[in-house]
Amino acid sequence: MTKKILLSVFLLPAVMTFAQQYGGMWIPTELNEKEMKDLGMKISAKDIFNPQKPSIKDAVVQFNGGCTAEIISPKGLLLTNHHCGYGQIQAHSTVENDLLSNGFWAKNMTGELSNPGLTVDFIVDIKEVTPQILQGTDNLQEPELSKQIAKNIEIYKNAQKTEPYQSISVKSMYYGNKFYAYTIETFKDIRLVGAPPQSIGKFGSDTDNWVWPRHTGDFSMFRIYADKNNKPAEYSKDNVPYVPKHYLPVSIKDKNENDFTFVFGFPGRTTEYLPAIAVEKIMTEIDPARIAVRDVALKTLDEKMRTDAATRIQYASKYASVANYWKKWIGEVEGLKKSNAVQKKVMYEGTLAAKNPEIKSTIDQINRLYAEQAPYALNNAYYSETVRNAETLMLANLYYGYITAVEAGRADEKSTAAFKNRLTSFYKDYNAELDAKVTAKLLALYANKTAPQFLPAGFDQYKNEAENIKTLEDISKNSVITGRSEVN
Repeated sequence: MTKKILLSVFLLPAVMTFAQQYGGMWIPTELNEKEMKDLGMKISAKDIFNPQKPSIKDAVVQFNGGCTAEIISPKGLLLTNHHCGYGQIQAHSTVENDLLSNGFWAKNMTGELSNPGLTVDFIVDIKEVTPQILQGTDNLQEPELSKQIAKNIEIYKNAQKTEPYQSISVKSMYYGNKFYAYTIETFKDIRLVGAPPQSIGKFGSDTDNWVWPRHTGDFSMFRIYADKNNKPAEYSKDNVPYVPKHYLPVSIKDKNENDFTFVFGFPGRTTEYLPAIAVEKIMTEIDPARIAVRDVALKTLDEKMRTDAATRIQYASKYASVANYWKKWIGEVEGLKKSNAVQKKVMYEGTLAAKNPEIKSTIDQINRLYAEQAPYALNNAYYSETVRNAETLMLANLYYGYITAVEAGRADEKSTAAFKNRLTSFYKDYNAELDAKVTAKLLALYANKTAPQFLPAGFDQYKNEAENIKTLEDISKNSVITGRSEVN
């Protein structure tokens, strides 16, 4: 069996990371260089992350606020996953020109497609700022502790000198024991260069998602554009391809057994250090609740998308987004059960408790607190997923937030423009009739699954799915919010 060594090196994780022998997760400025070299790394840590000269960090970027992407040419050509560029591919697709199904390749740079709102972030520097952020927090308890930390973060950010295209982001690590400031440069002119048909880019679809090995051509290509001075700029026909400080040459060399490997990018977070009871609640309560809500949403969307080409394109990106973590949670539950993860954690905690009575007391307290908050966590899982997947409720929250801001005198020209842009983007890919069906079914599920103490008075009326559909469709037909009625 081929032995592969994987070292994960993360830029912006909200995670707790400890150096581990034979692999691990590190902030790029704190790499375990000796261990990495012992495992076969030929370059230095400075070749990976160096704020003073070009390094690998100048070729690894954050795509659209979430995904990892890599610059692979001296003209700003960028490679990322197909699902990461899926929303942009969908936005350029129509029934007549279905780029999702047919794929897209620009014949030359003039044929590359612009994507308003799409961004690419470079991490210019990372500094530990723990003393500044924790100043004045000794002996503080919540909520005062969080308020002081937030205040200190704003003071620190405001004191930094940055270019107009730069920003400072301060993130906590090690569960709030350390803080790091990231200097970020954001490029806003990002153009679609190419993507395979989804029969290649999404081969296996939800069945293979979160599963290894994958057999899909999961990639899409974009290009970063800059102004004539190679600096970030808003979209302009006069912009030119960005010249990166460093790019990654593509290698076609064979990989050999025991080759050294590390991964450099932008993941989300890890829950590796949760106690046994927390893992048990995720496996038996939280994930099943989330899955149940998305089961309903996905089935309802799929029924319409399979029979109507316009809806299929309109909801392609939304469906993929809903399905992504739905499949992840299904696999998470299966993996935790198969690996007997909860029992293993219980045994590990027992080993710790046997060594130190104080640890046993702490674990007992953690178990008690998790048991007490379990009903609230379960309700939050149903509630958050219902609101997230019912577009009617999302719209209601959006309008409510803006109306509240107007009434409080907080709605300025900038926030109003942002609100209008958000609505324009939302309604572009919105079907009010389909939304009414999804929302009706999710309200019924929430009303039937949620403990009475968490429901508003009179919410029992939403337990009947058929009645909900009739009510919401009637409301939708006469609603300005759903776009099925117009105001003079």
